[in-house]
Amino acid sequence: MTAALSLPLATGLGLTASSAAAQQVASRAAPLVAYFSRTGNTRVIAGQIRRAHGADLFEIEPADPYPEDYEAVVRQAQGERDTGYQPPLRATFPDIWSYDIVFLGFPIWGMSTPPVIRSFLAGHDLSGKTLVLFVTHGGYGLGNSMAIVAAHAPRSRLLEPFTMRADQERETLLQVSRWLGDIQIGR
Repeated sequence: MTAALSLPLATGLGLTASSAAAQQVASRAAPLVAYFSRTGNTRVIAGQIRRAHGADLFEIEPADPYPEDYEAVVRQAQGERDTGYQPPLRATFPDIWSYDIVFLGFPIWGMSTPPVIRSFLAGHDLSGKTLVLFVTHGGYGLGNSMAIVAAHAPRSRLLEPFTMRADQERETLLQVSRWLGDIQIGR
């Protein structure tokens, strides 16, 4: 029934019934899970989505990795965000066109999407796709990430995201700093 309803639309777009059917066949039943994870929190969620849906998995990575040091990453990401810089990616996903559903995961950095996610969105045409975001954050929620994704993928369908507070790194640094300030070593 769905195929029958889509044929008039496809024909109205200048596609023949056979090319519309070919496009439907080329579509993958399983979704794609594309994610960026610096500390591993978002990676865990990506793996769970992959297992639950038999999805294909793609890790979004910058060509030049972000520093290991948390404070250095914060400074670099803030500079990239403030200047609109979109770092080059290590790889792109060449056949993203064949997926109808893309789960997109990332942490919130400075109340926004990480610059590498903006690079991913700018480098992949997500027109006609259903985007399902899964987002980790340090307690500030989604920030402006929904607006960023909507602006970079305006012809996609954006579903309600999954969000989870996952601020272990920041909390660990604060606790260790407090402890180090309290101990008396060689004073």
